[in-house]
Amino acid sequence: MDGLQQKQIGIAADRRAKEISTLIQKQSGIPVVYSIQGKQQLNEEISSQDIKHLLEEEFDWAVLTTGIGARTLENTATAIGIDKHFIKKLRQLHLAIRGSKTSAWLKEHSLEPTILSEDGTMDRLLQDLRDEFDKNGPKRIFLQAYNQDDAKLKNELETIGYSVYLSKPYSFEPPTPSIVNGLREAIIEKSLDAVVFTSKTQVINLFADNDRNSEITAACNEKVLAVAVGKVTAQELKNNGIKRVVEPDNQKMGAMIVALNNYYNTVS
Repeated sequence: MDGLQQKQIGIAADRRAKEISTLIQKQSGIPVVYSIQGKQQLNEEISSQDIKHLLEEEFDWAVLTTGIGARTLENTATAIGIDKHFIKKLRQLHLAIRGSKTSAWLKEHSLEPTILSEDGTMDRLLQDLRDEFDKNGPKRIFLQAYNQDDAKLKNELETIGYSVYLSKPYSFEPPTPSIVNGLREAIIEKSLDAVVFTSKTQVINLFADNDRNSEITAACNEKVLAVAVGKVTAQELKNNGIKRVVEPDNQKMGAMIVALNNYYNTVS
């Protein structure tokens, strides 16, 4: 049964928007794309400096928070001809990671994490590192992050007692204001039945510096269903007061649309 029959489904994603649109159309839904991720900006010079710091200095841990970040560092290392040294250094360190894409990247290089966030969140990863500190004391961390919560993560690790080097191999430029405002208006006017979010960044951009946030939250709790690809994105929606959030057990795009379809089949 097509639970998405004639339903207008907003898509906040960028790179995967076409793929998600196809999945929605197969369930007889109508995709409406509002890409509010913001353009990804690779920081090649910074990545090069970060890799040299990693190779030249002493570290006990490497904390990898995103698959994109790990792959960006690898690509930069390859471009400057030190990729084998980069992977060798990681093999010598304890690795703490979160996210399925980061885990997949490690497997490509036969790397094993010492700590893997069970629920994919930074909160769980930080708790595991706090437990590790309680057992083994101060250590030095190479932290790969990006411009979302990077300062917060560094500060929290330093508060625990770690010495932290922050690596930011990529960042996100702000999204086009007219597109963000278009999605806000569509939610407030309730012209959409649901909106799917594939990253925490998209949720942050939706609610950034906006005096109509309470209206967006109210519309989502009343009519416009919020859909998240995974726990991190779902938690950011909940942090903004949205109580109805659909998320799949398996944090994949296809599973997200199946979960959305099943939701409507259940409530209809």
